[in-house]
Parts: sequence; structure tokens; C-alpha cells
Amino acid sequence: MGKEELPGREIRIGIIGTGFVARGLTLLIREDARYTVSKVLTRRPVDGRENYNLAVEGSQLTNSVDELIENSELVIECSGDPVYVTEPLARILDAGLPVVTMDAELHVTTGSWLARRGHITEAVGDQPGSLALLREEALEMGFKPLVLGNIKGFLNHNPTLEDMEYWSRRNGISLTQVTSFTDGTKLQVEQALVANGLGATIAKDGLNGFECVELADGARRLAEIADKIQAPISDYVLSPTSPPGVFIVATHHPDQASYLKYYKLGEGPYYILVRPFHLCHLELLSTVKRTLRGDDPLLNNSLTPQISVTTIAKRELKAGEVLPRGIGSFDVRGEAVKIADHPDHVPIGLLSGAVVRRNIEPGEEITFGDVDLPDSLALEAWQAIRKEVLNRGKDIADLAAD
Repeated sequence: MGKEELPGREIRIGIIGTGFVARGLTLLIREDARYTVSKVLTRRPVDGRENYNLAVEGSQLTNSVDELIENSELVIECSGDPVYVTEPLARILDAGLPVVTMDAELHVTTGSWLARRGHITEAVGDQPGSLALLREEALEMGFKPLVLGNIKGFLNHNPTLEDMEYWSRRNGISLTQVTSFTDGTKLQVEQALVANGLGATIAKDGLNGFECVELADGARRLAEIADKIQAPISDYVLSPTSPPGVFIVATHHPDQASYLKYYKLGEGPYYILVRPFHLCHLELLSTVKRTLRGDDPLLNNSLTPQISVTTIAKRELKAGEVLPRGIGSFDVRGEAVKIADHPDHVPIGLLSGAVVRRNIEPGEEITFGDVDLPDSLALEAWQAIRKEVLNRGKDIADLAAD
């Protein structure tokens, strides 16, 4: 397939997931002559008893990964369940199909392991992909990014079930989604992916997340931290008055200072670039197009991740309890951490069907010694990632000692 244009026919796209994003995608693709939805992979019954509210025929629904592979030239994954989707994605990548995702949770859990198997990329539309695109544009203009930032308007680490049910109904998204957005887990996951995929780090466990009325105030404080540690950082601001988008704080060569002042970016040395929106599935097809052109992945978790998202108890957990899920639950939330500093942490994306071994207090980090996890390919993948990261850190420490 050439770099310049797509084939003059409909390209068959498979989709994994039947939730909010998948529904919007099927509606969008229905109106786009370049693409057609071939199959939609779901775990739910496909016998007509379920109402999926998708813009597809019943015959396009399938429970078979093989059928998805056989009928697709590219797969879009938006399930939000790393434990479930790791196995089908491994098979899809092994079959040589490229994968476009809107699933930061997958990337920070098993994405680095999957990236060794084939082409997998996060899409523009969610904040990480939007930040990757903004960074790409900033580098083209000669900027040197210091902060890769997310704009958050509201945060409550321990929301009530009643409140989350209300917002779930009002916004038309699942209870788990709205809970993970509100308690900050989704944000922590996104910024971990940004750090790993775009060559940044984090300045502290759980990020800084400065509260500010004006975006510029919080953004400049983050830039000062990045300057101090001499490394670009992934972080966020909590600013209810700012747009729901992403931003970069960067420096530029002093020779450009007068031009940047004229272009309304201020006196410097810190310049703030803002992408004031992220339109999720509406932007996703731009990443599909660049993938089909043969471009490199826009963003994935990299082959050498440094950051993960650990699991923090929201409430007292009793020995013997079963935790159905981690992300979007009322039991736990996620915080971005350096893997080397938290070698035994349980990534929140793996916490599915976990059995608690001991009583755990609110605010405690959950380690592999605290829970029993069901066997899964996702767990095996994480163990391989963890071993490689820790071994690489040991090798670096040994070289420094020599």
C-alpha cells in the first residue's frame, strides 16, 4: 500500500468493543466512503437478544477472533479491558494486522509487550494521542517540550456510588468509565502512557496536578520542576476554567524570542501550546489513515517503559474479598509511579477478579503479595515487562558502580 493515498475501495475495519466509543465509531464509519465495518468482536451474545445500539447489522457481530482477523485489514480496539483484550490483540498482531487503539489502560498494562509483536498505536482523540500530535507539531516548529500536560477540570479520589450513577446516566457512559474519570485513575493512566511513549518522566508519585485558575500559572510551575530535574515531565493541572484539552510547555532558541512575542506567546522562556479539545472517536480515523499509509505508530507505551499505574485502596479491604475490577471501581484507584521504585506493585489494569490475602487499609498500595490474581496472558505479559525493566535498571546500576 503506497504512502501517498489509500486504495480506491472500502477498507475493511474490525472493531473490538461495543461501548460508547465503538457506537460512535460505527456511526462515523457508516458515513465515510473510505471504510466499512467488517466485524465487531464482543464477549456478549450475538444471537439478537442484546441491544448493542451500533450502526451495524447483526451479521457483523462476532465472538470469534479468527472471524475478526479473516475479515479485517486493520483493527480498532476500544474495549477498555486490558486483561480481556491482550490475548485477542496478540493473535491479531501475530496475523500481521495493524491495530489502532483508544485504550490507554491497555497500553500501560501490556502495551509494551504487544508492541514487540507488531504495529500498535494509540489514536488522536483521547488526551495521550492528542498530546502526541501536539508534540509532533511542536518539534516541527523547533520547540523543546518540557511539560506534556493534561487539563483536568474536577477530581474526587473517592466519589460516592450515588453521584457516579447520576453522572453515568446524565452523560450516557458506563459507571466504570465515569468513576475512573472522576477519581483520577484515567488521568494517571493517560499520563503514564504519555511519559513512556514520548520520552518523558514523572516528577513524583501520583503526579503534581497543580490547582490553578489560569492554565498558564499551573503550566509554568510544572515547567520550573522539569527545568530543575533537567528532564521533560508528564503531568496535569486542575483548572475548572480551562478547556478540556491538552497542553505543552516548551522552550525555544533565543533567536526566536521576538517572533514568539509577536505571535502572542509571551516573553518566554516558557511557551505554552494548547490543543483546547479532544473529540475521541471523531478524530480517531486520522490515525487509521496514517497507519494505513505505513507511518510509524503515533504513540504506544514504548519497548522500554519506566512508568506504571499502581493500585491504591480507597477503602478498607478485608482478607478473602474478591475485587471484580480495578479501573473504575469503588474499591481502588490508580496512581502513576516509577516501576523501579515500586517493583512489587500491582498495575491497576491487572486487578480483575483478585482475591485479597490480608486486610488492607485505605491509602495503601497493593502489591503482588497482597492479592491472588487469576492466570491470564495479560499477567504473563506484565511479568515479562517487569522483569525486563528491573533487569535493565540493575545493569545500569552495575555500570555506574564500575
